[in-house]
Amino acid sequence: MCEWCGNGTFFGKNIPGLTAWLHFVREGIEYNAVHYPYYAYGTDWLAFAHIIIAVSFIGPFRDPVRNIRVIHYAMIACVFILPLAMICGEIRSIPFAWRLVDCCFGVFGIIPLIAIHKMTKALERETGYIQNCVDKSAVSG
Repeated sequence: MCEWCGNGTFFGKNIPGLTAWLHFVREGIEYNAVHYPYYAYGTDWLAFAHIIIAVSFIGPFRDPVRNIRVIHYAMIACVFILPLAMICGEIRSIPFAWRLVDCCFGVFGIIPLIAIHKMTKALERETGYIQNCVDKSAVSG
């Protein structure tokens, strides 16, 4: 990133703040890699968490009505991105514009989830699936 946005590039000339921020981040990563290599271990766990989150969506893909709770979970997560990005970003001195980019994950992430939720509810009505029923045989007759 520093090579693409560094001094002498279009971004370096027109958005010097971006260049300075990228160099600051790069210095921090390099310093931590030398002095605190165990910090990188956290990124391994972050990657693992993303894989586990992706696996959780297999259920809604296979049976959307029974697994609508995963869609609810994802919608809640999208909403909580906004305060997390603003509060923690302020604490960590992340530039405001970058926090807005982080918020976009919540804003744009919830859009397809709302559509999926509506389609799942329509499928639920169409199929007559009864959610939260302990004994379906007692309901069906």
